[in-house]
Amino acid sequence: MISQGLVSVDGVTLTSPAFKVAAGADIRVDGSRIPDPSEPQLWRYHKPKGLITSTRDPQGRGTIFDHLPEDMPRVMSIGRLDLNSEGLLLLTNDGEIKRHLELPSTGWRRRYRARIYGRLTEDDLSRLTKGIKCDGEILRAEEATLEKSSGQNCWIIVVLKEGRNREIRRMVEALGAQVNRLIRTSYGPFQLGGLKVGEVEEVSSKVLREQLGNALDEPRKERPRHTPKRNNADRRR
Repeated sequence: MISQGLVSVDGVTLTSPAFKVAAGADIRVDGSRIPDPSEPQLWRYHKPKGLITSTRDPQGRGTIFDHLPEDMPRVMSIGRLDLNSEGLLLLTNDGEIKRHLELPSTGWRRRYRARIYGRLTEDDLSRLTKGIKCDGEILRAEEATLEKSSGQNCWIIVVLKEGRNREIRRMVEALGAQVNRLIRTSYGPFQLGGLKVGEVEEVSSKVLREQLGNALDEPRKERPRHTPKRNNADRRR
């Protein structure tokens, strides 16, 4: 579009994409002005088991973006939940919010309920909080407590400060047991609560401001200039 002379900034037609655009610039494509950046938004999503968090998958598996409501804007996930994990996943339209909430230095803890095939002792749970060496790295939970036991299974609560690939599953396997269900119930102050599987609910601007005031005041580097409704073709991209 630039090579065709269709893009202008503040009345000047661009001849090259190597052009730095200032905040508040009047950007037009074929005479139509691009809307101002949309306000930062955050959604809670109850991710089902069996969907991946990536926008696309070479193996053709379903993604969460294939199952979001039609009227959702284009969003990014904050962190990930693997294929067989379920529960709370935060979504945002704002790259700075995503970056801020994924940083370990933010200090937000993730809480999980894990159903374990096999019995874990108090010593086992203590090992989880002291640190277990897995594949050459030390994995450690902030908290690990027994919720209940039944037959060959037990439920434990695990809190992590930063999520690594299959972290809880790997730690439990190192103890000689196996995770057969994993549910994230909270991410920082945001709770899964009564959100039904597959349901999405926007966090109010008031709550967002209360929890992320400083992050919202940072310069926006990746905020999209509009939040168009997606269609099936958008999702496949």
